[in-house]
Amino acid sequence: MNLPQPGDYIDIHNHDSRPEEGVFILDNLMAHEETLPGNEKGMIHSLGIHPWFLNETNHDVLIDFVRQNVSDISIAAIGEAGFDKLKGPAMDLQNRTFAEQVAISEETGKPLVIHCVKAWDELMAAHKRVNPQMPWLIHGFRGKKELAMQLISRNMYISFWFDFIVRPEATMLVRSLPVNRIFLETDGSGADIREIYRTVADDLGISVDSLRDQIRSNFEGLLLL
Repeated sequence: MNLPQPGDYIDIHNHDSRPEEGVFILDNLMAHEETLPGNEKGMIHSLGIHPWFLNETNHDVLIDFVRQNVSDISIAAIGEAGFDKLKGPAMDLQNRTFAEQVAISEETGKPLVIHCVKAWDELMAAHKRVNPQMPWLIHGFRGKKELAMQLISRNMYISFWFDFIVRPEATMLVRSLPVNRIFLETDGSGADIREIYRTVADDLGISVDSLRDQIRSNFEGLLLL
């Protein structure tokens, strides 16, 4: 498996990525696109079923695709999997498919990357029911401190929505959370991960180098390295 080099900026969630000097990327592959991972330097991948692209007709095909390809050495995580009450199929199908991906995560020893919109009760219930051994990473977080602390109390990591975390109103949130549970991402937006690091480092009152070192340590914890 590729691993970040000292001094790399880790972009923990991106799409359709290309290798970038000085940046280590966890690139998301979606099962409905049937894209297989490459072995590009400076990149690893997650593979899963996004709720936006799930329906009763394609469910079996998508799960089979994940199961058939998850052992690839370049796939380090499962997902993004999860729940979306604004843009997704019936919740019973979302729950079933999420549980199947949790099982794959546990069976393969690979962490789970999660998409969650307006369905935090469902996510919490799933976590309590399964009590997973593998870490879960919430990507695109833009909620309140109380929700963030609930997630962290259940041993989850949080990656902030790229646009939200650079806003002034996010400063107090990032300062209030344990830095050993956070990540930063660009999510296919084209945003500069270096600028996001600089903003968050300023908010925390630490150097960019210190933040890079901390997130590298978080990455090792996420992947159980």
